[in-house]
This record gives sequence, C-alpha cells and structure tokens, in this order.
Amino acid sequence: MKISPINILPLLKPAIFNSLKRIVLLYRQWSNEEAFVSACPAFSARSHTCTLGNATQLFTLFGKYFPVIARRHDEAIRIKNERQTNVSNPQIDSSCFDSKMDKLPVITRRHDEAILIKNEQHTKITNQQIASSSHVVLAMTKLLSVLFACFSSLSLYAQPPTLPDTSKGKQLEIIVADRYNFQKIEGVGDFISLAGGVQIRQEQTLFYCDSAVLNQSLNTIEAFGNIHINDADSVHTYSQYLKYLGKEKVAYLKNKVKLTDGKMVLTTDELEYYTATHIGTYYKGGKVVNGSTVLTSTEAWYYGDTRDIYFKKKVFLNDPEYKVYTDTLLYNSYTQLARFTVPTKIISGKRTVNTSEGYYDMRNKKAVFGKRPIVDDKDYTITSDDMAFDDATGFGDAQGSVRYKSKDTANPFILLANNLKSNNKTGAILATQKPLLIIKQGADSIFISADTLYSSKLSELEKFRVVPDISDTLYSPKKAEPVKTDSNTNRFFEGYFNVKIFSDSMQAVGDSMFYSFKDSTFRLFKNPIVWAKENQVIADTIYLFTENKKPKRFYAFENAIAINKADKELYNQIKGNTINGLFKDGNIDFVRAKGSAENIYYTADESGGFIGVNRSTSDVIDVTFRDKKPYKVVFRNNLLGTLSPIRQINPREMKVRGFNWAEDRRPKNKFDLMGN
Repeated sequence: MKISPINILPLLKPAIFNSLKRIVLLYRQWSNEEAFVSACPAFSARSHTCTLGNATQLFTLFGKYFPVIARRHDEAIRIKNERQTNVSNPQIDSSCFDSKMDKLPVITRRHDEAILIKNEQHTKITNQQIASSSHVVLAMTKLLSVLFACFSSLSLYAQPPTLPDTSKGKQLEIIVADRYNFQKIEGVGDFISLAGGVQIRQEQTLFYCDSAVLNQSLNTIEAFGNIHINDADSVHTYSQYLKYLGKEKVAYLKNKVKLTDGKMVLTTDELEYYTATHIGTYYKGGKVVNGSTVLTSTEAWYYGDTRDIYFKKKVFLNDPEYKVYTDTLLYNSYTQLARFTVPTKIISGKRTVNTSEGYYDMRNKKAVFGKRPIVDDKDYTITSDDMAFDDATGFGDAQGSVRYKSKDTANPFILLANNLKSNNKTGAILATQKPLLIIKQGADSIFISADTLYSSKLSELEKFRVVPDISDTLYSPKKAEPVKTDSNTNRFFEGYFNVKIFSDSMQAVGDSMFYSFKDSTFRLFKNPIVWAKENQVIADTIYLFTENKKPKRFYAFENAIAINKADKELYNQIKGNTINGLFKDGNIDFVRAKGSAENIYYTADESGGFIGVNRSTSDVIDVTFRDKKPYKVVFRNNLLGTLSPIRQINPREMKVRGFNWAEDRRPKNKFDLMGN
C-alpha cells in the first residue's frame, strides 16, 4: 500500500489530539499574542473532531509556537528568582539609619511595615502564577516529546523532513515513494531506504529513480534504476546508477548516462555533474550529438549556463559537410561554434585545413583561422598568418605573408601578397599589399608585380566581355573561340598600376597588364616598355607573346619605337605606327614597321667597325638582324633617306622623335619586384 498523508490520520489517537488541543487553548488564554490567536481561530472552547486538517494545523502551530512558550517559561522563572533576591537581599543598606531610627515618627515605621506586607502578598501571588505556568509548560514539553516521537517516521510522508541547512547544500527532501524503511545505525547515521516511484528534491533540483538510500546525516543519496535528474528544468540527466552528495551538490552517474539541454545529447558511461554550477564532466570517453553533428572525445566538460562543451584528448567532430580532428576543442551547442587552440585538421570535401587557432561557425558556415593555417584545396594551396572563409558565399580572406600556390601542372603559378581575397565558386583571387605573381617554367620563371593583381577563370570573364584573339596581329583582331572550363589554360591575370615583369630572357614595365594562359600573351597598356637583352620596345600599347615563358614576338602600336643598342652611345632605331617583331634566343631577329616608318641604323665593315649611319623613311620598313646588328633593311614605298659617314655625324643627334632609352626603369632582378 502506498503511504500518503491521509494514512497518518488513523494513527493519531483522539486522546492525544484532545490533550494537544487543550494545551493550545490554555496557551491561547495565557498568551496575548494576536498572531497566535489569528493563526488558530478554529480552536475555541467548543469541541472539534480529530480530522487531518485539524491535526496538521495543531502540529504546525506547536512547531511554530513552542519556542515562544518555552521563552515565556524562562522569563517567568527569571522574574521569580529576581523577586526572591530582592526580598532577601535589599539593595539599600539601612544600617546607616539605625542610630536615628528612634527619632523617626511612629507613622513612618507603620508606613514601611505596610509596604513590606504588600510586597510579600504580591510576591506570593506571582509565585503561584509562575508555578501554574511552569506546570503548563512542563506538560506541554512532555506532550510535545511524545508527539514528535509518534510523528518522527509517519510525518515523513505527511510533510518532507526539514533538517538544519548544511554548510553548502540544503537538506534533501523526500517527495514521495511507494515503500520506505527507516534505520538508525549508531556512529554511522540515519538511513531511509526508498523504493518504487521515488522522488527527492533539493532546492530546484528534482531526482527520480526506482529505488534509493538516503543518508540523512551526510545528506547523500545512492540511487538505482531509471535515474532522472531535472536541474531547474534546464538540464536533464539520465543513468542507471547515481551517488549524490547533497553538501557539495555533485552527482556521480554511471551506466548508460545521458545529459541533454533540450538541443544536444551527451552520452557516456560515467559522468560527474554539479547541480549548483550546471557543469558535467566525463573522463572515460563520451559522445555529443547536436543535430547532424557528432563529437567524440576521451574527456569533456559541459557548462549548462553557457552551453559550452570543452573537449580534450582524441577529439573528433563528424558532420555531413566536414570532419575535424584535434586534441582540444571548445564547442557551443546553441551557436554551433567550434573553437581550436591546438593543432587541428579540418576536412571538407576536397579541402583540408591545418590550423592551430581559430573557430568554425557551423551554422553560418564561416571560419576564422590563425597562427599560419594551411588550406589544401583541389586547385590550390594557401597559407597566411590569418584566414577567414565563408563557405555559404565562397568568399575567403587571407592576411599576412600570404602564399597561394596553384596545382595546375601545365601552368603552375605562385601568388605572394600581404592580403588576398578569393572566391571559390568562380576561382577568382584578388591580391593587394605588395603582391607578386610567379609563373613557373623550369628554371626561368616569370615574376610579375603590381599594386593590385587579379586572377580568375577565362570562362567566367567571357560571360561579361569579349576577349579578342590577337594571335595574328598582321590582320585585325578576331573573336576568340570560347575556352573549355576544365582546360588548364582557363585562367587569366590582370595587374593594375606600377606593373613590373622580370625573367632572365625579358623584362617589362607598364601601368596595367592582362595575361592569359590561353595565348601566353602579355597585354601591356599605358606607356609600357619591354626589354630583351640589348633591345627595347616602347609604345602606347604592347602585346608580348611568349612561348615556354620566353619572348617569342611582340606587337607595339601607337608611337611604337624599337631600339637596339649597337655601342655605348650608338642605337639602332625603328619607328612606326605599328611594329611587329620576332625574338630569337632573347634577341630581336626581325622587325617590321608600318605607317610613317622611320629608321636609323649603323653600318659596319667586315671587321665590325662602324663606317656610317643610314637615316630613312618609308611606308614599310623591314629589318633583319644578325649578331644583334641590322643585317638587311628593306624599304617599301616612298623611300627617303641618307647615308652619312660615321665621322660626320653626332651620335646624340641621331635619334627618332620620342626616343627614350629607359634603362633606369628596367628591373635588374626578381628582388626589384619584391620591394615594389
């Protein structure tokens, strides 16, 4: 039979109830406290039956007002003692008046005798009242002792026991159970065994289990079977075994342990949980499931107030979109934010990230990494001091000594900068803060620098504008055929402001640049200059065609001038509206100038000595070089020219209009570009 407060009523003897009521009424007559009178208005001189409500109210009133009765009893005893002391030991010493007593009037002595008799009568009446009240208090004390003994076990179900507070945690209270057994062991403590639908409470924490043993002395619980801890309706913990220390407010759970905060579920074999701080800890392996994300580790600390979980040792985060391997991880089950403080490996599709610091926002698919992380993707590898990625949009940002390396085996390149922004969806990259592009080709790499370098897929560019085919510059440019999206030539580069190019075979400068792997052509704009050994080409715009990253030919138009240095102050020159030229082993081998063409070249004898200078104009001029010197010159249409002996000319005056030998602007080595 399940014990409840209603089962106590038959055990309360009517005689005890009536005696208890009489003492309450006696105290009511003796006491003038309105609080007591208003607290028990039902207990008057009229009789009342022994009901559960009356019994409970009587018992409650005695628990509340017994200290008042005892205090009144103590005050009465103290007053009695003081009165007796005053009578036997008067405060005034009358010996000093003995010598003068004979002189006092008789009426004075009679007055003192009357006062003394009055005091003795008052003291006698007071002593009788004190004795009467003492008997009442003693009777009440005895009755209360009997009542407390009767109700010591039965009141366990009528009302939770209220023992004094411990230093830390309040006393555990039993709410209900199907069966119980009380046992007191000398020197050990008081034990209550509970079974069947057990419910225990401590402050805002509720404990449910199949059976439990409550140690009232130590304020502890040992529970078994289907354990459920409801911690202020915020964190719920389940297990098959529990040992709870009420003073420390710590629970030790074992066997099929589960902890949930309504969003994530933590499972383990052993768990320590602190109800005061809402902190749970496991040391022998566990798992946390938060939606589709699963985390496992050897150790972990769960913080219920912030919903942070601190994982340690062999941490593994498994998500449908990525996997994380690390030794230390801080994860928030509400924001789904994962923080890293030690070397960590993140795998997302074909991308692998190695970092020692940072966080990953799994809900918004954003990440920030520090301490020179390395990102290895299918098309590139990038490293920098700090990185940030937004997988939802595809944008990325890298700062501090950035190194971007392409994995294209046919056209590999490296991009260095202090800031690099990228778009993984389009393959675009934007490099600023002293960027440097290195196009690899064996030992003779091409180095390119500018204030800003931009690169993307050529197929993406062709969606917005036409990229003309300039492979045949003898005729007007024609529209290029679309490039294949999966081709290794599907990439272009653009440079803006202060463009510099260096390789062992050629160098160039300009204001802006466009380069494509499709045609391997540098398009240089706004007063560019190209050098190849002892040759220089200047114009408003220059197209420099390369083959195997070496200059193959050039096309210069608008104020184009090709210059070949023949000697210290002697320069072979050709000028035209457009100039087409061919390179051979890095030297100019052939030049054709069209449109108001001008030519200045120095002739030499068989020994190589200069004997004269030829200055002429024509519609078209073709010049063939041998051993870095003009070997054959062909003039087409409207030839005008003169040949002067070398001794009759001033070399400084032998220059075409717009001549500028800009050797000082020529990059001397790759380090000139790095300091750009």
